[in-house]
Amino acid sequence: MSPLSVSRPGRIRAAIDVPPDKSISHRAFIFNAIADGRATIEHPLDSQDVRSTATCLAALGVGIDWPAGRATATVTGRGMHGLFESEDVLDCGNSGTTMRLLTGLLSAHPLLSVLTGDASLKARPMARVISPLRKMGAHIHARRGDTLAPIVIKGGDLAGIAYDSPVASAQVKSALLLAGLYADGDTSVSEPGRSRDHSERMLSAMGAPLVVEGATARVSPTSRLEPLSLRVPGDISSAAPWLVLAVCHSDAEILVRGVNTNSTRTGLLDILRAMGADFELLEERAAGGEPVADLLVRSSRLNGTVVSGELVPRAIDELPLVALLGCFAEGETMVRDAAELRAKESDRIEALVHILGRMGARVTARPDGFTIHGPVPGLRGARVDAIGDHRMGMLAAIAGTLAEGETRIDNDAVGVSYPSFFQDLARACDGAAALP
Repeated sequence: MSPLSVSRPGRIRAAIDVPPDKSISHRAFIFNAIADGRATIEHPLDSQDVRSTATCLAALGVGIDWPAGRATATVTGRGMHGLFESEDVLDCGNSGTTMRLLTGLLSAHPLLSVLTGDASLKARPMARVISPLRKMGAHIHARRGDTLAPIVIKGGDLAGIAYDSPVASAQVKSALLLAGLYADGDTSVSEPGRSRDHSERMLSAMGAPLVVEGATARVSPTSRLEPLSLRVPGDISSAAPWLVLAVCHSDAEILVRGVNTNSTRTGLLDILRAMGADFELLEERAAGGEPVADLLVRSSRLNGTVVSGELVPRAIDELPLVALLGCFAEGETMVRDAAELRAKESDRIEALVHILGRMGARVTARPDGFTIHGPVPGLRGARVDAIGDHRMGMLAAIAGTLAEGETRIDNDAVGVSYPSFFQDLARACDGAAALP
């Protein structure tokens, strides 16, 4: 495949509708799969990852009606105990959310299930889900000492546990809460910092007996979930590249419409405020039980900052873009307490060092983060490898749009979460997506 090329425009004026939220889309399919009745999901993210979830659920007997190109899907749930045993392995593609949440769900069902994925997913850590599920009584085996996919599950009776998670991970938390719906006794998950709470919101709306106290979520067993129809709001992780592009470019104004502004996901907005970015939240409203707003962002003078502690899980997918912000900020920008970046679709710390380093940035990797020494006198276009990680593909594209000369990107993989990303970027750069 030929590399994609981007270069710097002189002026950016754009109004952009970002793709629907990936995390919410996954959960809307999975949770409604075990509800009693039919749910309508408006505007689910039509991406490779979410399609992997829908395909796996269909193989388990769930009624999924989501033809290609249609903006609405229907899910006919099987009830809490109605899943079928799949006749084949369940291919999760590149989706860690699909694999980890289904591992939790299938641990409670008396079925034999095998979960696999692509080469990238089979290299991602699964012990963080497998270990606590085993403590609940699940029978799970996996490659490399039960740490890597493929994962083999023989589900059955589970007992509730109180689990102190060493990492703030919405995927781990959600997997255990799903298993806890079936367990004997309560199941609680405590995190070092509160991760995104879409599972708690959605399960509560479906009637699950769930309580949240600080960074602890506790669920009790139940025999029924009500189907939940919803419209999926825009994904703040997909809005993030446009926010960073606007504040770093010298002549830019971008309006990003209909973005989910759930406080467990808005760490990047807090980082932008700390760095002095010029942006506004407009038309704040609610959709599908989630807060939503339009974000208006302009060229800004930035100052370096430190990102650490509880802010990290609230911005984990956006942290590579913080490195790019640091290239345009006065002084040092440091991210720490973010070792989780090394366990994503790629080692994102090493990947961002490669991409930005090739373009002339002064970036230093640390075991749990990185440091950017800014401002960079001028990013230079280069040929870079996004190594099949969609977040790295978008980072490289935005960096290239801010750099002098041409940037060529290999293995961008942005279709995993944002299929129209490069079309939107082209429209923004040539004025075709101009503000009204």
